[in-house]
Amino acid sequence: MAYGPNFPSMFKQAARYVARILSGANPRELPVERPTKFELVINLKTAETLGLQVPWQLHQLADEMIE
Repeated sequence: MAYGPNFPSMFKQAARYVARILSGANPRELPVERPTKFELVINLKTAETLGLQVPWQLHQLADEMIE
């Protein structure tokens, strides 16, 4: 399992930040931005290999399931 930021969303957010700087904003005055989207990915094949059972609640919460 992995829980972390959604990287395509972070790249879009960074591009908007860069656009603001290139249009003349002072980088010192811009706020620090944190990721806004997170995702949960579960690798069922690896869990099965390790002999782990993934509860159905996690199946429901997962954004992506790798089989």
